[in-house]
Amino acid sequence: MAKIPTDERLLAEIYRRYERAFGDFSEENKTRSTKIWVPIDIDVLAKRFRCDPDLIFGRLYYHMNAKYGSHTGDGDSVNVFSLRIGRDAHCVNFPLLASVLADLQEDTKRFRVSTRMAALSLIVSAASILIAIFWKGGTVMLP
Repeated sequence: MAKIPTDERLLAEIYRRYERAFGDFSEENKTRSTKIWVPIDIDVLAKRFRCDPDLIFGRLYYHMNAKYGSHTGDGDSVNVFSLRIGRDAHCVNFPLLASVLADLQEDTKRFRVSTRMAALSLIVSAASILIAIFWKGGTVMLP
């Protein structure tokens, strides 16, 4: 069994698989109930990540709705995932998903840059210490 996917990996996979379906929606040739709600196949995602479909469902329905969903000023809720929209089952709010994914990717990029800068600083500091210890008056002093 593979590791449970992170929010970023799961949302990136959904985005990659369903971006075309989101863009291809038209009022004349409706393939789903609404433009922003895109039905997804949880079983296919579970196979992709080699985990139980209930883990993917739970991640979307319980975790992501609570973490990334919001409420409007009118008291309406805005969810990432819905059990049913019209005749479509297991739907994601694609524009919200894309926004959340962009934020997660930006956070990951920021973390990687910070970590690399810290590693570079550590290397420079270690080199400075070694130079200070072994370099005396233009000659290398070996123990």
